[in-house]
Amino acid sequence: MKQVTKTDENLLQDGKNLVKAALLLLEDKNYEEAKNKFVNAQVIFTGLNASEYISICLSMIGLIEYSLDRKNYTKALSLINDGAYMAKFSKNITANLFNEFALGSLDFGEKNNSLAIIHYNNARNFAQESDEFSMLGYILTRLKQVKNGMDFTMPLKSDPLVSLVKIGQSISALTDIDVLLKVIAEETKTAIQADRCTVFLWDKEKNELWSKIALGMENQEIRFPADKGLAGYVVQTGETLNIADAYTDPRFNKEVDSKSGYKTRTILCMPIKNNNQEIIGAFQVLNKHNGLFTKSDEDLLTAIGGSASIALENAQLFQQQQELYREQKELFNSFINTLAASIDARDKITAGHSLRVKLYSMLIADQLNLDDKFKEIIEKAAALHDIGKIGIRDSVLQKEGKLTPEEYKHIQEHVRITHNILDKIYMSDDFKMITEIACSHHEKYDGTGYYRHLKGEDIPYGGRILAVSDVFDAITSRRHYRDKMPIANVINILIKDSGTHFDKSIVDEFLKISTDKIVKVFLTENHNNLTDADSETLSHYNLRDIFNFINDENAAEEQKNIVNLFNYYYQGKIDDSNED
Repeated sequence: MKQVTKTDENLLQDGKNLVKAALLLLEDKNYEEAKNKFVNAQVIFTGLNASEYISICLSMIGLIEYSLDRKNYTKALSLINDGAYMAKFSKNITANLFNEFALGSLDFGEKNNSLAIIHYNNARNFAQESDEFSMLGYILTRLKQVKNGMDFTMPLKSDPLVSLVKIGQSISALTDIDVLLKVIAEETKTAIQADRCTVFLWDKEKNELWSKIALGMENQEIRFPADKGLAGYVVQTGETLNIADAYTDPRFNKEVDSKSGYKTRTILCMPIKNNNQEIIGAFQVLNKHNGLFTKSDEDLLTAIGGSASIALENAQLFQQQQELYREQKELFNSFINTLAASIDARDKITAGHSLRVKLYSMLIADQLNLDDKFKEIIEKAAALHDIGKIGIRDSVLQKEGKLTPEEYKHIQEHVRITHNILDKIYMSDDFKMITEIACSHHEKYDGTGYYRHLKGEDIPYGGRILAVSDVFDAITSRRHYRDKMPIANVINILIKDSGTHFDKSIVDEFLKISTDKIVKVFLTENHNNLTDADSETLSHYNLRDIFNFINDENAAEEQKNIVNLFNYYYQGKIDDSNED
């Protein structure tokens, strides 16, 4: 939008007021008058070059055209598509919200209910980010109408008793306090037919009232002392305030209106009490449509408060439980990282190995599109896969040369010890697979591995992932007694041993991972950095490409340069020679 003058600001507010008035007319299905107001608003917004608000008008005029006569579908869709173009151009959340709402309504009218629900849910998501015109109540009403098999011609305006039922249904399953506050505020506004509603919670420790939801204002947290303002008075005294003229009440803070440009007329403010009749917050409802707040409005707000208080207490309890879970999870992660670090402390030769195996395993898991829960299990198993080396003699673990048959047999015991250690740690059902995965990373697909000689699909899937990661890191890491294996040889081993040592499907996916991601794991060994330019270049190639370029006698100069770039980070220097 162009830079506005004071006059333009007034015009912009006039346009917004027309939109609000049009929405109220839509509630009563007064389509013609609503359309006229949207058209007049569009004229104002066009003069201001306010593309986001022009988009809103186009979307809603299209919806009204369809509501007047469903034969206008093509015309309506054209207008809404014009609105979609301008919404995308403006990148405005509210414009996209209105456009999704309009598209959902067309699909609802055409009985394309599955598409309607998608559009309405998109609109709801936008409303949870920013909802300048308090559309969430309309969206939730439409969603319920679609899901309950109602007709498109049902009005958006709800009977107060129906709204009370809707509030109970809407908030019963919500556990996110921010979302819950917004839903309660929106439904309360709709039920009482007011312009705005804010739900404040009382933070007794700080003696402050707070809310992240103030409909019609910026979506940011409001926090102030609990003894200030009308809401503070209500919380302190437990009284209900029904004010017919806000500006004549000395407790009303006029500065809020002067800063926001909003004009408060009537106020209904009431405490929210829990089952023990303790005050936990306050409702503040502003500007009753068509008159003053009534005793019926007070009774309805009291009823809403009963449902809201239970939901809010449940949400706060759930939030506390989630915080406790996060703390326990952090403690568990810290414990795992400490165990993994204990191996590095004993075995300086392979320091960092567990971290790199974990990183490679996560790359494979991402490539395989595994779900987050399974990825977390694999991540923990990878970090702990060598914990059994705690039970291996130092003379064997730290030997810098080839192991004797007896020593090799002894070091193989580390997977059995890993199982024994992890099996004694209490883990939830979600994490019990960690033990099985961690102690199966030396099993081979043909059954010749150790220590249980599992074969094929009997090897845990996570263990098959770890097997690839473990071998890849072992032969691409520098040791005191040997250098890194040339990358062509490394990849050849993975390919050659697919189906015998490794699960071929996992190797195939591993070789598809872009080389920039592989290089970033290499660099954890020497703490060097990958430049942005090189990262971009390497992101277009994978390990199989590198292997093919190396083995192609007719490789183009550009392909040789890619190999050299990869080797620069892998070996720490440019290698112009062909690899063995």
